[in-house]
Amino acid sequence: MSLRNHYMNILRILLILPLLSGSLAIAQIKLAQSGAQFLSVDSDAKAGGMAGALTTVESNSASIFFNPAGMARMTPSVDLMASQNQWIADIAYNSFSAAFKPGTGEWGVFGLSFVSVDYGEIQGTQRWDNDLGYIDTEILRPTSFAAGFGYAKSLNDKFSVGAHVKYIGLNYGKSIYPDDAGNPDTVKSHLAFANAFDFGTIYKTGWKTLAFGMSVKNFSNEVVFEKEGFQLPLTFTLGISMDAFELIRDNMGQQVMLVSLDVLHYRSHAEQLRIGIEYKPIEMLALRTGYMSANDENDYSFGIGVQQFGLVFDYAYEPFGRFGDVQRMTVRFSL
Repeated sequence: MSLRNHYMNILRILLILPLLSGSLAIAQIKLAQSGAQFLSVDSDAKAGGMAGALTTVESNSASIFFNPAGMARMTPSVDLMASQNQWIADIAYNSFSAAFKPGTGEWGVFGLSFVSVDYGEIQGTQRWDNDLGYIDTEILRPTSFAAGFGYAKSLNDKFSVGAHVKYIGLNYGKSIYPDDAGNPDTVKSHLAFANAFDFGTIYKTGWKTLAFGMSVKNFSNEVVFEKEGFQLPLTFTLGISMDAFELIRDNMGQQVMLVSLDVLHYRSHAEQLRIGIEYKPIEMLALRTGYMSANDENDYSFGIGVQQFGLVFDYAYEPFGRFGDVQRMTVRFSL
């Protein structure tokens, strides 16, 4: 393909992006009225170090959490990822992903995902006719999880697609409430379950390493919890990325400066810009930083990654204002 055609393809995409952005603005339904917000938190340390701007960054099995199309060009036959995120208020996230590419990839790439959240211990209470107006009950241990199956395929040397189906569970503990006679002797478990769907695309322009992509996450029907319904945190993302050193490759040797930019439209949050940078002075070392707009407490993040012999260790640090610091650690293995 000629250089002129490359520029024409890029121009077409740039003309389409404003139209897509306008469509996303119309799609907003319930600002700040979504549940299962744990689905909006990144537990992966590479993502944490780059402010979550990974829509067009291919990350093997971990791509299933950001844009499942990112698994399509996976080089190894098997990739595993395990991550731990110590979130604010002592909330602990654990995530796992696996991807398998049969043969040479002609059948696509299959992926599995799992996220569990432990919210810690909360003292339960019950209304009571005493001076305090309540009594203590059992200790509550609320949890959440999401388990999924994904698939990605490269349709040609430039375009790839992917999808991710998830089963989500919410467990908010038990409570005691009065029966029809007014006696507080009925115990009820507060559980909710839902199905959700993610999908995305990545388009490599063929010019240098420039890539465009989009993803839709947490698409589902309304979830009913007790007598109230809520939506999952539906998110539309448009992304672009490139190795900036490709523009001056003759002077930079094998060094890499990946710059990734995502624009996000949420159902439950103001629109957001995320910028992630990953600098690799050598193949085995990655230094990362990121910025995200429209957040009150956290905007900058930092990270580091070390890899050798198919094993990767990533760490991310994110100052979170009055809530303290957030730290993420991830281990990856490929063969």
